[in-house]
Amino acid sequence: MQFYGLKACDSCRKARKALQNQQVEYIDVREGHVPDAVLQAALEKFGDALLNRASTTWRGLDEVTRAGNPLALLKAHPTLMKRPLIVRDGGMTLGWKPDVAAYYAALPEA
Repeated sequence: MQFYGLKACDSCRKARKALQNQQVEYIDVREGHVPDAVLQAALEKFGDALLNRASTTWRGLDEVTRAGNPLALLKAHPTLMKRPLIVRDGGMTLGWKPDVAAYYAALPEA
């Protein structure tokens, strides 16, 4: 399981705590690299929901930049990605809402 997030993100901290009994590779998007294939698959699955338009990074971008290609935006500004993005066995989830938390809580411990 790969977990793409930020150390300072509240949702990521909650998710990490909930997943402490799983085998998880944690990747901080500021320090690590989100593979292009993962970003592309996430964009195809989640569309515009992958972009965190409430983030301070988004608010700091000008209108021309905001209108750019979402994949290029995420590569240039990885903190624009809504978090956490969790990849497991070819599937992926985005965010840490109750339905996502319940899905991972039902998994057997690693």
